[in-house]
Amino acid sequence: MRQSAAVLCTDYRSLQTLGTSLEQLGMNLVSCRSKKEALEFVMNGRCATLIVDFDLAGAEDVIRMAALLPPAQKPALLAVASRAWPGTGQAFQSGASRILYRPLEADLVKDAVKSGRKAAKSNRRKSARYGVNTLVYLELESGTLAGISIDIGEHGLALQATEPVPMHANLPFRCVLPGTSVTLHGYADVIWASDQGRAGLFFSALTPPARKHLKQWLRKRRDHSKQALRDLLPPPDARVAFATEEEQPAEVQ
Repeated sequence: MRQSAAVLCTDYRSLQTLGTSLEQLGMNLVSCRSKKEALEFVMNGRCATLIVDFDLAGAEDVIRMAALLPPAQKPALLAVASRAWPGTGQAFQSGASRILYRPLEADLVKDAVKSGRKAAKSNRRKSARYGVNTLVYLELESGTLAGISIDIGEHGLALQATEPVPMHANLPFRCVLPGTSVTLHGYADVIWASDQGRAGLFFSALTPPARKHLKQWLRKRRDHSKQALRDLLPPPDARVAFATEEEQPAEVQ
């Protein structure tokens, strides 16, 4: 099966060069229309390379989120930018391994893609464990904050976001259970959060179908429960919310 490259770019000439170069490498170019579409394509494990145009607003967030993935799931990360673009250091800080400047040159594109794929493949071989990761969307008053799940348990989940998660109760969230097409909807309390963007969420309310799907999903991976418990524990530097009483997650009617 041919490998694919997810591309978030609207520049016609750049897309032409990328398409030709990837075709010569035996890869498919998958043009993504939004940051959400690009991230979901990556999370589904369907691409070997992610190429993002850093001249697009908020594009660095896509690379930053993909860079949070464990080696076994992370694709090669490349940035495209104009030569006048001032954020070279910003691109590398976000996780991009190479920057391709416009106008793109086919030989440089192919070299960057091959190098990136080689490095990603090497990292996957060294990775001992394939993480159970999926995109988690938190609905804040200021807008939607996306994160990547570290692990999911019966009563909550731990996630890594690109910015600190505020301490909130009954925060609306949604995520797709890894390896399924089931979307988990509900409300969660942020019970701990670190300044590095890691947070632990306790499910305060789930719909009955969501709870049923979650239990079925967990039943299939019981051998993973000890690791899940460790991942849900707060790190030493986390801000922790202490509940006044202990209660089980409610169900959304």
